[in-house]
Amino acid sequence: MGAKVFDRGWEGVRAFLLGLPRAKKRMIQVAADLLLVWMAMWLAFVVRLGIEESADLVSHHLWLFACAPLVSIPIFIRSGMYRAVMRYFGNDALIAIFKAVTLSALILGVIVYWSANHQYLVPRSIIFNYWWLSLVLVGGLRLAMRQYFLGDWFATVQHIPFSGRSNDGALKVAIYGAGSAGNQLVAALRMGKVMRPVAFIDDDSGIADRVIAGLLVYKPENIQKMIEETGAQELLLAVPSISRARRREILGLLEGYPLHVRSVPGFMDLASGRVKVDDLQEVDIADLLGRDAVPAQADLLEHCVKGKVVLVTGAGGSIGSELCRQILALRPSTLLLLEHSEFNLYSILTELEGTARRKSLATRILPILGSVRNAAQLLDVMSTWRVETVYHAAAYKHVPMVEHNIAEGVLNNVIGTLNTAQAALQAGVANFVLISTDKAVRPTNVMGSTKRLAEMVLQALSREQAPVLFNQPSNVSRVNKTRFTMVRFGNVLGSSGSVIPLFHQQIKTGGPLTVTHPKITRYFMTIPEAAQLVIQAGSMGQGGDVFVLDMGEPVRIVELAEKMIHLSGLSVRSDSNPHGDIAIEFTGLRPGEKLYEELLIGDNVVSTPHPMIMSAQEDYLGWDLLKDRLAIMLKAIDEDDYPLIRQQLRELVSGYSPDGEIVDWIYQQRRREP
Repeated sequence: MGAKVFDRGWEGVRAFLLGLPRAKKRMIQVAADLLLVWMAMWLAFVVRLGIEESADLVSHHLWLFACAPLVSIPIFIRSGMYRAVMRYFGNDALIAIFKAVTLSALILGVIVYWSANHQYLVPRSIIFNYWWLSLVLVGGLRLAMRQYFLGDWFATVQHIPFSGRSNDGALKVAIYGAGSAGNQLVAALRMGKVMRPVAFIDDDSGIADRVIAGLLVYKPENIQKMIEETGAQELLLAVPSISRARRREILGLLEGYPLHVRSVPGFMDLASGRVKVDDLQEVDIADLLGRDAVPAQADLLEHCVKGKVVLVTGAGGSIGSELCRQILALRPSTLLLLEHSEFNLYSILTELEGTARRKSLATRILPILGSVRNAAQLLDVMSTWRVETVYHAAAYKHVPMVEHNIAEGVLNNVIGTLNTAQAALQAGVANFVLISTDKAVRPTNVMGSTKRLAEMVLQALSREQAPVLFNQPSNVSRVNKTRFTMVRFGNVLGSSGSVIPLFHQQIKTGGPLTVTHPKITRYFMTIPEAAQLVIQAGSMGQGGDVFVLDMGEPVRIVELAEKMIHLSGLSVRSDSNPHGDIAIEFTGLRPGEKLYEELLIGDNVVSTPHPMIMSAQEDYLGWDLLKDRLAIMLKAIDEDDYPLIRQQLRELVSGYSPDGEIVDWIYQQRRREP
């Protein structure tokens, strides 16, 4: 067995030692420390007296060689030195060794002092020499064995800068950021062996051209030189604490180099469970926007949520699920999740229950499988649980999909909002917040026009003190105690139907990236930022308010596509670069799609206490007139009269100007029939 182990060389010995039972490993460590303690004691005499003189004195002080291990080994055991796993030996273990060796040397010094009447005196420097030699030998052996068991026996030789091009089969990566995160990443990568760090890049000119963790530090302007010298293929961003604006500058700098850029998750992302320790993320597109989120105002966040019964419709969607996460963190008494997709409801429920357990939250989380199309169920839910705040996120948002399914768009977005609002009014809900969209402004599509009509329903209801509800007896009115608020914003990154996941998938499959038009632009915001602002805006309304979130500058989609290709380490194939990696194809605007979006209909904009939230003064129709028009529209849906539906939308929604024929599937099919 032993011969076979040694026949396989050092790798065989390492595998054999790692495979030993824990008890045998400890025995080997104790035996090694016994020899090291004796060696440290002998060397202490040699350093003090020289080899010839020390040989004579040592023979008279053999009792010290008996005392040293008797004192040291029990202390080593008590301090936990034999419980540490050698492969993951770290700073805490080094501190434990320092304490244990120091304590044993002090005790040995006391013993020497007590034996001062011995015929042959022990020089005082012997104890000091024994102390530092023990530190070097005991600690040094453990550090050496850590490298050996990690398979990095010659790590310091392998990772010096001039050997960066050595071919060991691992992916060569450079690390942007030579701080603590960067150094921890280097250690993790060397343990994993799938990637091999070959260089640091750092903005600090004070450490440029110096060596950290065996890697040369390059200035950002010397990235091309770094690629040529090291053969780096990827770049990992290890700067989790910098602002989005600075991150955008760095990404802009890196676009011009043939490096696949990925990001190391920050500690808060790890702690919150959003990412795992071993995750290396593709660059967050939010970083390309360069927008830093404005800190939330705690009083606005908590006003409509803390200690209250809160209902979220569309709880399993992109915005709805993020609203649920943030609402749960604000500790409502009860959180009701209304969702028509069983899978989405199960997913968000499981996540929220896990969060509640980890944080010991007392909030009741209740999943309700249902639809906003079911008015009776909505009223039953709000009355039974005495809901105090509703966040209405349920809607169909995909422009071409709604354009081809007009009736469903109207029934879900308009009638669903009407049902939810009337149920809230009947149940005496205090706060109602509608999640709206920038596509509601001068819309060219059914989706946008239905969302604007949903806003108009709330505007009309909010002006009525005791409205007669839609499809209710004309002699029955309801006292309105509900404060209706609408929050309008643009696209959110990573939502269902968003262009960003589509681009990621197209890059993985080799392209092409499909963009509808070279000039198309969109506003973008991260989902967490949008949800947080929605909660705060909902706390500011007086009734009938239309709030608009500051979305920053619009982004050209084709530029976004180019940046994503470049930061994947690839190049854009075009007429000027026919040998590029991935092409961008323009497919033409889809039904109902327009080149740019707006956030306001008029120019009457009022600031609010929050710098990212504005209040828009929008026109509206009276409730009685709107009810009549809604009845006409419902009748048209029953009769599949899509031209009449379009006509009603054009008359009701300011600026609605569809730019093509009706493309609803049912309408088109019936027109083809003889």
